[in-house]
Amino acid sequence: MKLIRLGLKNYRNCSDLSLDFAGKKTLIIGKNAQGKTNILESIYFMSDLKSPRTSAVSDLIMFGENKFEINALLEKNDTEIELDFSYDSDKKREIKINKVKTTPKNFKLVLKTVLFSAKDLLLLRGSPQDRRDWLDRAISQIYPAYDERLGKYDKIRIQKNNLLKNDYVDEDLLEIFNEQLVITGANIIFLRKKFLKEIVKIASEKHKIISEKEDFSLNYTNPYNDIDEISNYLKKELAERKKEELARRQACVGPHRDDIEFTINGIDASKFASQGQQRTVVLSLKLSELEIIKQKSGFAPILLLDDVLAELDETRQNYLLKSIDDDTQCIITSVDTLLFEDEFLKDVIIYKIEEGRIV
Repeated sequence: MKLIRLGLKNYRNCSDLSLDFAGKKTLIIGKNAQGKTNILESIYFMSDLKSPRTSAVSDLIMFGENKFEINALLEKNDTEIELDFSYDSDKKREIKINKVKTTPKNFKLVLKTVLFSAKDLLLLRGSPQDRRDWLDRAISQIYPAYDERLGKYDKIRIQKNNLLKNDYVDEDLLEIFNEQLVITGANIIFLRKKFLKEIVKIASEKHKIISEKEDFSLNYTNPYNDIDEISNYLKKELAERKKEELARRQACVGPHRDDIEFTINGIDASKFASQGQQRTVVLSLKLSELEIIKQKSGFAPILLLDDVLAELDETRQNYLLKSIDDDTQCIITSVDTLLFEDEFLKDVIIYKIEEGRIV
């Protein structure tokens, strides 16, 4: 898979920007707040129809305008595919593949990306929601139906929360919501654990290579692997914590409350690991995510590195850059070229951006 061309109109600070990606490696340099991250964000958006920086699509519209557009030309299996997305201030969106309107589900099947930003380096010490978001985005790239299951679960959970906020709670209706949450929630947890089991095999090996000695592992807070056992666990938790949910007027049980625990040599990495150790964990996870998508889909996703190299020491920088194989297209943002060796830069296309324009 390869991104050939990207066009942005009124996207954040990019009023009319067009970029050609002729080579496997592209470096976009510029000072902060000039639009580097906006470019990578737009590419990621075309793979997921979500921004990693905001939940409101309207935030992506350039200030003073009422509509933004993204156009991407890809090459996949020796075939060119054109993706178009537009969104206006009236919340009307248009999604097209090769100029034909399509569904979000079909649109998200086309482009695969892995985004690695400086924000990701805070994964271990961030909130449980940060870790769930990373996990859910990674799984959605591999199992397209997972997004639908998340959406269904969230819809039921919101309905349950609205019911719990009432002065009078219909307990029969509450039981119906709980039964539905057990079914959808168990499926989500099952897929999360399946994915984590796959990724930790790869990530632990990469971590050991970078650290030269450390054993890395992770654990999902739900203790069961079998889907029936997960369902029974959720039923039991819902029954035992019913009074708590009624008192707090919100759903307190389910995958929306789960977390991931990271360990290095058996010790809680979120509490006791050094900054360097935590960064090794995240680097290992991101490179493993890249590898899993390639294994499952048969082609390498596009790797987006957003100002992340400046946050890594030389050892981790070198490992990351040397891990990018010839099949992987890589688009990197940086303040300048000083972090890169001449050998790496010799076949890199370099763009400089200022105020949303290539100069």
